[in-house]
Amino acid sequence: MKLKLLVALFALNLNLSLNAQEYPFQVEVSGKGEPILLFPGFTCTGAVWNDVIKDLSKNYECHVFTFAGFGDVPAIKTPWLAEIKNGVSKYIIAKKLKKPTAIGHSLGGTLALWMASEKEYFSKIILIDALASTGALMIPNFKSEFITYDNPYNAQLLKMNAEEFSTMAKQMAQGMTMNTEKRQQIVEWMVQADRNTYVNGYTDLLKLDLRETIAAVKTPITILAATQPYGEDTVKQTYQAQYKNLEDYTIKFAPDSAHFIMFDQPEWLIKEIKLAL
Repeated sequence: MKLKLLVALFALNLNLSLNAQEYPFQVEVSGKGEPILLFPGFTCTGAVWNDVIKDLSKNYECHVFTFAGFGDVPAIKTPWLAEIKNGVSKYIIAKKLKKPTAIGHSLGGTLALWMASEKEYFSKIILIDALASTGALMIPNFKSEFITYDNPYNAQLLKMNAEEFSTMAKQMAQGMTMNTEKRQQIVEWMVQADRNTYVNGYTDLLKLDLRETIAAVKTPITILAATQPYGEDTVKQTYQAQYKNLEDYTIKFAPDSAHFIMFDQPEWLIKEIKLAL
């Protein structure tokens, strides 16, 4: 009898373990209603959406993602971003989610855009400070094929010790939010991230160029863009260049907000998300 019980417990634990690895992310579901998938930005956990889902979960079923290699979610093999995309597609099918809404911040928005350029997964998409090509914004004369995983900058990041990486993260967080109380949280997410995922996953993002392929997107899109630290005029030019091949979209600019609009202008963000929904 004891042996049978031990075998049963082992099988249960094995099944739980397999289920935990079924997708390259973890998802927390709350609320009831039409489904919304909420994708966080690079290194962030689903907790970045906490204030948003407090409101949205009153009327919607919120599926909040934390991607592999971030937070407590185990890292996965490369190519990281393609694995995430394929996993989300499988999740939508397995959970029988019919045309959910996608809300994505930064990398999360680019992911939703990538999926929509391949297939009409979503009824609508809300992009929060997300671009069609991060690489084109950051690199002069950008061409995707020139971006490699094996390069001196990536090697330097991999060699950094914890103190050096933390110092870099603190410097980066300064420009990501104007809310000084939230900067430490951003730093903690960056430091907690699996280092290989941080390096190779961000390379995946830099290589991804959707500026041409978004011409195929038919899903209604709302873009909510940050205006700091560059100013609204510069930001408008950036988005016009990035999305010139997108057939139809609505864009609004968050006043006095850096990249993490949910930290800098939370009430404005909730209002605009509700309007888009």
